[in-house]
Amino acid sequence: QVQLVESGGGLVQAGGSLRLSCAASGRTFIRDVMGWFRRAAGKEREFVAAISWTGDSPSYVDSVKGRFTISRDYVKKMVYLQMNSLKPEDTAVYYCAARRQSESDFDSWGQGTQVTVSS
Repeated sequence: QVQLVESGGGLVQAGGSLRLSCAASGRTFIRDVMGWFRRAAGKEREFVAAISWTGDSPSYVDSVKGRFTISRDYVKKMVYLQMNSLKPEDTAVYYCAARRQSESDFDSWGQGTQVTVSS
């Protein structure tokens, strides 16, 4: 399994920016897929973005396209989520997750970091 630790959450005004970081350790492989999810209060967990360690084909949920950017550094075993033009509806606990390329489900999760966007 992969151990994941998120950081970088906080309180920001609407229109502001934050960068979340995720430190990975344990059994990581170059073709693993790393993702960011979020859960707002009273709502289901939602996929936000994903990228492989090779950097191939990053993907995003429609609501963050053009505002969020996922990136990774395999040497440092770090995954980042740059969030710009934040909106109050982006308020949620953000989780880093990992899965093997051959698997469909993410099976390693971090503890989450709170992002609060004030209007």
